[in-house]
Amino acid sequence: MKKQDNKKTIATNKRARHDYEIEETLEAGVALTGTEVKSLREGRASLAQAFVSVDKRGEMWLENANIPEYLDGTWTNHAPRRKRKLLLHKRQMVKWGRAVEAKGEALVPLSLYFNEDGRVKVEVALARGKKEYDKRAALKEAEDKRAMQRALRLRNMRDWSGRR
Repeated sequence: MKKQDNKKTIATNKRARHDYEIEETLEAGVALTGTEVKSLREGRASLAQAFVSVDKRGEMWLENANIPEYLDGTWTNHAPRRKRKLLLHKRQMVKWGRAVEAKGEALVPLSLYFNEDGRVKVEVALARGKKEYDKRAALKEAEDKRAMQRALRLRNMRDWSGRR
């Protein structure tokens, strides 16, 4: 049976699904400070410009993710756009690091959330960039699907009201 997802989403990266073709996803932990967690509990974060990098030692880092300073924090507050270490198994880091090097793919954060244990997790995707014409085709397809749903809804409303 499928395990129920008890995730409390903090931030999503909507541009990622538009700009990239997602091939594989992975859940990773994030090493955070206390004031960062408090700021996330208030729902304050942005993944709009965020990306994942792999350093020389094979470790993965979440960069450019904006977690604003905690409003009630003191001198112990954190820097909003600092590098944050991703917590993964060594074999996962090696596998994805090789895929990024060899295939020219990118590691993109899709969402930031609290799991059922109250720990902050980030969903990272191994993705390939879309061409401009692929993006236009995806937008056109979504627009056509919405138009079809709207037409069906109006047709069902007319049938339900008794008019033909």
